[in-house]
Amino acid sequence: MTVSPLPADWADTLPRVRGRLTRDAALGGLTWFRVGGPAEVLFRPADSEDLAQFLAALPAEIPVTVIGVGSNLLVRDGGVPGVVVRMAGPFAAIAVDGITVTAGAGALDLTVAMTAMEAGIAGLEFLSGVPGTVGGALRMNAGAFGGEIKDVTLSAEAVDRQGVSHVLDLAALGFSYRHCAVPEDFIFTRAVLRGQAGDTQAIATRMAEIRSAREASQPLHVRTGGSTFANPEGHKAWELIDRAGCRGLRIGGAQVSEKHCNFLINTGDATAADVEALGEEVRRRVRETSGIELRWEIRRIGIEENKA
Repeated sequence: MTVSPLPADWADTLPRVRGRLTRDAALGGLTWFRVGGPAEVLFRPADSEDLAQFLAALPAEIPVTVIGVGSNLLVRDGGVPGVVVRMAGPFAAIAVDGITVTAGAGALDLTVAMTAMEAGIAGLEFLSGVPGTVGGALRMNAGAFGGEIKDVTLSAEAVDRQGVSHVLDLAALGFSYRHCAVPEDFIFTRAVLRGQAGDTQAIATRMAEIRSAREASQPLHVRTGGSTFANPEGHKAWELIDRAGCRGLRIGGAQVSEKHCNFLINTGDATAADVEALGEEVRRRVRETSGIELRWEIRRIGIEENKA
C-alpha cells in the first residue's frame, strides 16, 4: 500500500469535478513497464477548465503528479502519494489548419504524425518514432530520427498548480536537449505545431523508414519504458552501456535488452525496484568504466514500497 505523509482523511474533501476521481487506483497497468503501486487518487479531467478549477481548489500541501500513456515512466512499488492527473481522452484531440497542427497533451505522438501525413504536412514524421504523448514530448523535448519537438513547436498551453492558465511561446518553453525550462508544476494541455507543405506519399515513405529502423534496432514488443538514459554530450548511451559489459545484465525480473542496451525490459515478473536497481547498476558500471555519469531519461515517480 502507498505510504502517505498526508492526513488520513485528506481525500474525503477533494474539490468537485466533472471528470473522474478514483481512490487507490492501480497505475502499473497504465505504464509500458506494467509495474508499480497505486495512486492515492487518480484524476481524469473532463477538459482544461475542469483541470484548472480542480487545481485552484486543491489544498497546496497535496502533491500533484502528471502522467500520460506511461511510455517513458516508472512508477515505484509504494505508489504515488497525493493526486495523479492522467492526461488522456479529452486531451487527445487533434486539429489541422493549413500547415499547423493543434494537438492536445494526451494525443499520441504517432497519431499526430499520421494526422500530419494525411494532411500533407511534412516535418513531423520524426514523431512517429517517439513513444508517448505530446505533453510528455513537451516536458522532455522528446526527439528521434533527426527531429525534436522544439523544431516544430510554435506555442503550448499549460495550467499551473494554482489553476492559472498560461500560453507559452517557443522562447518561454526554454527547450534544450531532453529538457524544458517550464516549471515542473505546470501541466501542459495542448501544443501548436507547424510543419511545411509536403507530398503525402513522400511523408508516408519516411514514416515507413522510421518504423523499419525502430523494428530493426529496438525491442518494441516487450514491456519496456523506451530509451532509459539520455545521450551524454559527445557519446551514445548504448555504446557506453555496452562497453561496460551490461548487455543482457539482469536483476530480478528486469533485464538490459540484448537488442538495444539502452532499453530496460520487464521479462515478466519484475518489480519497479528491480527495474530501478538495474538502471542504477548500469549507471555505476558506466561511471567506473568511462567516468561518465548517465542521466535517467525515464521519469521515475512515487515512493519505494514499505516492507515493514
